[in-house]
Amino acid sequence: MEKITRSANFAIPDDPEFSTYRFIIVAAKRARQLQGGARSFLPTTSRKPTVTSMEEVRRGLVKYTDVNQYPPVEIVPET
Repeated sequence: MEKITRSANFAIPDDPEFSTYRFIIVAAKRARQLQGGARSFLPTTSRKPTVTSMEEVRRGLVKYTDVNQYPPVEIVPET
């Protein structure tokens, strides 16, 4: 049986779980921002926003918050 290893190419540097899924979600959202006209954090020759966003996430330049990390906020209607 082959041992599965985690690749540092698809992980966020400050992510304690090294979640590839989280890396993909953050990179995809950043790619959408770049497609919408946001400026890149890196000087790049790549015209593809997905490549640029993956490199930005890999280097830890994209900040994100994990909504599952904090307890949900309960909204109480005023009476």
